[in-house]
Amino acid sequence: MYAILSTFAQTWGLLVFVGLFGAALVYALWPRNQARFDAAANAPLVENDAPACAGETEDETHVRA
Repeated sequence: MYAILSTFAQTWGLLVFVGLFGAALVYALWPRNQARFDAAANAPLVENDAPACAGETEDETHVRA
């Protein structure tokens, strides 16, 4: 009984995870999603001149009591 269940789980588990990997790969490489991923990749490079919290200066954000 254990051998049957083990074989079933290994075989179908492998197929499920290969299918999930394929779906994730297709989603990541789909041309329609390119603009969204490009924007996310460039987000850390965008300079924002506004302070992180209103009313705080840059010195106050780095030094807290």
